[in-house]
This record gives sequence, C-alpha cells and structure tokens, in this order.
Amino acid sequence: MPQLLLKSNFSTADRVLREAAGKNFTGAVARIEYKGKLLFEKAYGVTRDDALAKLVYRDTFFDLASLTKLFVTTCALELVGNKRISLDERLTAWFSEWRDRPHEAITLRMLLAHIAGMDSGADYRDLLGDNVVHHALNWPLVAEPAERVIYSDLGYIALGELLRRIHGCALDRVISDSFERILYRPRAESWANIPATEDDGWRGRVQGQVHDEKAYLMGGVAGHAGLFGTAADVAAMAERYLGALRARTSPLPAAIATEAVREQADDPILRRGLGWALKTSDDNSCGRLFSRSSFGHTGFVGTCIWADPERDLNAVLLTNSVYFGRADTRDLRAAFYEAAVEDLGLR
Repeated sequence: MPQLLLKSNFSTADRVLREAAGKNFTGAVARIEYKGKLLFEKAYGVTRDDALAKLVYRDTFFDLASLTKLFVTTCALELVGNKRISLDERLTAWFSEWRDRPHEAITLRMLLAHIAGMDSGADYRDLLGDNVVHHALNWPLVAEPAERVIYSDLGYIALGELLRRIHGCALDRVISDSFERILYRPRAESWANIPATEDDGWRGRVQGQVHDEKAYLMGGVAGHAGLFGTAADVAAMAERYLGALRARTSPLPAAIATEAVREQADDPILRRGLGWALKTSDDNSCGRLFSRSSFGHTGFVGTCIWADPERDLNAVLLTNSVYFGRADTRDLRAAFYEAAVEDLGLR
C-alpha cells in the first residue's frame, strides 16, 4: 500500500509528524476522517532504528496497547444492545467469585467507566495464563464500587473474562467475530513488519508481541491490551460511535453510542464515558481545538484516537514512541490533533 493518501492540504499535521520521526518514534501512521470520509492518511518512518528496519506503510499493524479496551468495550455494548446483559445489573451471575464480597456490587457500567474500585494494576510476573485472571478477579478492591475513578487494567481483564464467559468462547474469537482485521498474537513471520516497542530489560527489544507485561503473561490475549491493528481499523471502530451520533449507518444503536460518550464519572484529569475518555481540559492529548464533547483514548506504546462529534472529525495517530523510552508524548499528540483542526479550517 502507498505511504500517502491525501485529499486535502494537511501540511501542518504532516510537518508535525515529519519533524517527530526519528526523535519521538521510529514509525507512525496518521489518519484523518471528516464527516465519515477519509481525507488524509500517511505513514512515517521505519519499524526500528537499526539494520533490521523496514518501512512503515499505511496498512502496517501496530501494537494498539490500551486502545484494545475500546474494542472490548464495543463488544460488551453489543451484548447490551442484544439485551444479553444490562449496564446496571450486578455481575455475580457470571462471577461467582464476587459473591458475598465487596465485589458483588460491581456492574458492567462500573467496569466500563473505571469506577468499580479495582486496582489499577499489579505485578504478575510470577504468574501465567489463567492465574492472571484469577488474581485479577480476586485482588482486593482499593475503593468502594462507584466511589471514584481508578483507571484499571484489572477491571478490563475482568471485562475480557466476562465476555469469554457470556459468549462461551475465547476472547480472541469474540473480538474477531465483531472486527474482521484486528487480531491478538500476530504470526511470527509478520513480526519484522510491526513497529518495535520497548527494550524493557526483561524480554529485550519487543517486536510483534504485546508490550504490556500482564497481557504477555496471559498469552497475548487480554481485555486491557494485546490487540494489533491498523489506523484504518481504529478509525472504523470509532466511526461506529461517531456515525451513530451523526445519523450515519452504524452497527451500534444511537442510544448506546450516546450513552457510551455521556459522562459517567467525573475525574480531575479525564472524565469517563463507557470505555472512552472524555475531553476535560486543554491539557488532554487532543489539545486545545477539539470540542469538549470529544471522546478518545490513548495507548501506552504511543497510540491515540480522538473523535469530535461537533465537528464530525475522527483522527488516529499510531506510533511506537515507547521505543525511545517512557517520556510523556502528550505534546506531540496535542500538536497533531490541533494541526488536524487547523488544516481543515475548523478552529
């Protein structure tokens, strides 16, 4: 696939990413959609900065990191739409482990909005596979359910397990039934074409395998991380929500999309929808120019999606910024999203 598709002048956004290549990331793909139409998509750089480097293309697969949570969220909301579960019923029918414990008050809404009281994460390096799920489900709560926002990988590990139990099949099958192209555990022969992430001192330079340690210990399939996909895949997932909100054809009912991007919990840093983060201030990674109704998410390795329903704008930035370390990349993301608005003449 060619490295560039351009239907408008996005010189500012392009310059931001050209200048960042080789400094903030080795490889990236940016995609901008406006009113449901693709206007700009471009690949930058290479998969790594050594002799093993390969060019990045528009259809290059990236480790999506926590953007995985949005695909898992969408599958959970499909169950709500099909009336197989409600947002506000307690989950003890599927999690007998939570009966007669503080966990028994947890609902699907709480898991999706990160208000279940579950810990943000834990060190599981001595555990493997199903043991990680067991510990996530049995880890003591650190707050009362619905008390406050705690962004929680453990909550989404539980959500992935919930989907597995309701569907009666593995989580990767659940996801592939709803989304055709994205996948867990890319085949080894494709690893060299996937942008490498961190040299983490535990596994060496990670490439083609999930960066997230907990997901790796779970065999690469988890509710909080583990999916690999393209910028087009991420944009298509976001379009299910944006399209529903803007009365375009979408497999997601408008009422569910509206509920997903409605404020469920207030937090000083980021308000929470269902799965989605909601813009709270100009310090968010979408920058100053996206409207307050915008919804998005970031991934630790350098991935990001933001959609602005007021402007009908959907923009994806996939990078491997963690390749050069764990420095905050909020400024790069904000610069890209602000440039996208400016290049469209929407500011």
